[in-house]
Amino acid sequence: MKKVSVSTSTFSVYDTSPLESLEARGYEVSLNPFGRTLTEDEVIDLVKGSVGLIAGTESLNRGVLESLSDLRVIVRLGAGMDNVDREAAGELGIAVTNTPDGPVLAVAELTVGLALSLLRNITLMNGQMREGTWKKRMGNLLFGKKVGIIGYGRIGMKTGELFQKLGCEVSFSDPMVASSHIGAERLSLPDLLASSDIVTIHAAGGETPLIGKEELAMMKEGAWLINCSRGTLIDETALLSALESGTLRGAALDVFGREPYDGPLTAMENVIVTPHIGSYALEARVTMECDAVSMLLAALEGAKENHSEDSGGGDTTE
Repeated sequence: MKKVSVSTSTFSVYDTSPLESLEARGYEVSLNPFGRTLTEDEVIDLVKGSVGLIAGTESLNRGVLESLSDLRVIVRLGAGMDNVDREAAGELGIAVTNTPDGPVLAVAELTVGLALSLLRNITLMNGQMREGTWKKRMGNLLFGKKVGIIGYGRIGMKTGELFQKLGCEVSFSDPMVASSHIGAERLSLPDLLASSDIVTIHAAGGETPLIGKEELAMMKEGAWLINCSRGTLIDETALLSALESGTLRGAALDVFGREPYDGPLTAMENVIVTPHIGSYALEARVTMECDAVSMLLAALEGAKENHSEDSGGGDTTE
């Protein structure tokens, strides 16, 4: 029996149809048994012998991919692709794709929700009331605020659209976007940081922080910072200092440099932390899983057909 693996931690938990679709096509499916992000060795153990992988955020570097000699297709469940060594995958004849549309609205709505909670101190007062403290804290209106968006792809644009509908002035910084969009002005990163009341990050990840000590010093005094993209984009030590000094009024983080996160930012009253839930809206999650299965099956069937016509093999999964 053909084997495919799923390394995400909650696949088909909320709707079994994606899993049933794979099984109905004759695939043996190996699921993540740990309910968390897998280590490199765990990925190899899970995926070995599989022709297809529906992947999460675990590391799929060259070493991991070279250990998976049967693998032909990777579908990344979500938009981010920085955890996959695509150069190595190409050399090994492994097709790589993702589901970029599924999480767009879910991440954008989470971002707006975090902004509202930051500005009105909702999370803080909820926690205090549960501890027996009745204390009213003055907040701020979201209406009229200047929102700066770093990264203006699908998620950044949708986030900007939602903020505009709530009466915010939106600008963005993105070297891959050549010009301003209707209702959103393109700015350099320093200008965006200096002028924005709220800065929200929706850029691709990398090893070097995009927002470090220097960038935090550029931000408008009393601004708020939100990150729902990749934890590596913020220098967490520098962020802690900016929050402690009062340079920033608050921050909301859904992603961290190392996850699970249990560092000092969890003790800050003016910080909201969530456990990487950007795509965890039921409707979005089910859509992403169904899309991933459809892409995987289409790619594997294409690989079979091409291989039968050209026994030389190679990269037949385009």
